[in-house]
Amino acid sequence: MHVDHLIFAARPEGLKATVDALSEQLGQRFRDGGFHPRFGTRNHILPLADARYLEVVEVLDHPAAEKAVFGQAVRARQNAGGGWLGWVISVDDLTPYESRLERKAVPGSRHFPDGRLLEWEQIGIRGTMADPQLPYFMRWTSPAELLPSALGGDIKVSQIDISGSRPRIEEWLGAEVGDDVDGVTVHFSAPNGQPGLDAVTFEVPGRGAVRI
Repeated sequence: MHVDHLIFAARPEGLKATVDALSEQLGQRFRDGGFHPRFGTRNHILPLADARYLEVVEVLDHPAAEKAVFGQAVRARQNAGGGWLGWVISVDDLTPYESRLERKAVPGSRHFPDGRLLEWEQIGIRGTMADPQLPYFMRWTSPAELLPSALGGDIKVSQIDISGSRPRIEEWLGAEVGDDVDGVTVHFSAPNGQPGLDAVTFEVPGRGAVRI
């Protein structure tokens, strides 16, 4: 079970302005990640340490965005002002999650600007939409050299702050959650408040801890 990436929805000023602001905070430039044709979204990514990355995503005026659950989730978060959409767990086998959630994983793909295709399977987006503290699950199906983690990075994710409940997260993951998940400290607050990912703290070389 690997904390694979974190998703940030574009703010009202749009994808480019949101990415520029985050780049200023973190001191590094994002890369154009291309389009998600199945979901009606596009993104920019920042490779991080420990085989993780930060994704900033924007919904498009495209029919796929109306049909795909991920597109719907991005649109809803953008309409609420943008910000943290969620966190994503990658696993080697989605079968246990398909059995527990009683549905099949769906394919996902992203076209890089140079035309290459990145592919994966995912499940649990509906759960994330209903209860934003919950991560969704994915399994990469493309070769390792195509994955965002192959780009490398030196910024570490040190902590995620979740407005929610540890027992609820453990129930969803099917595993106990101690002080951290896959080396990332998880801090829970406001268990009776609006659930969701409140903040992420990064360890940035030359800048120290940066909380967004």
